[in-house]
Amino acid sequence: MIELFTDGASSGNPGPGGFGTILRAGQHYKEISAGYRKTTNNRMELLAVIVGLEALKKPGQDVLVYSDSKYVVDAVEKKWVFGWVSKGFAGKKNKDLWIRFLQVYKLHNVRFQWIKGHAGHPENERCDRLAVAAYQQKDKLLIDSVFEAECNKAEGLI
Repeated sequence: MIELFTDGASSGNPGPGGFGTILRAGQHYKEISAGYRKTTNNRMELLAVIVGLEALKKPGQDVLVYSDSKYVVDAVEKKWVFGWVSKGFAGKKNKDLWIRFLQVYKLHNVRFQWIKGHAGHPENERCDRLAVAAYQQKDKLLIDSVFEAECNKAEGLI
């Protein structure tokens, strides 16, 4: 069983944001994080899960994802995302990330466990620190190009 701990954060919504991910399987332990110059908390929560699953080298793994995001956990565990797919994600945000999630999700046996955020869970607290530290590195922020293009379109800039 692989344990995947995740968290996303943003300073402003939208604003600079980041994610933190921890993969743990037996003695193996890996931390992954990245920051973006303009994004949302929900995008970072979802991206944390995606990146963690994409880091797995072999398909068919049993994975337990721990997340404090009701948005992510409920969308999958309550099967909402599959209804969104059948409706072409009409009216739903983050279509690009949900499609990316579903591509990697189907490769593994994934279950989700919601945990209360900022409640002293060691790995969740560590993921939060990774996410915040990632977006605070102003000179290393990535561009969430899909999100920024959508923002620019909504603001009439393109």
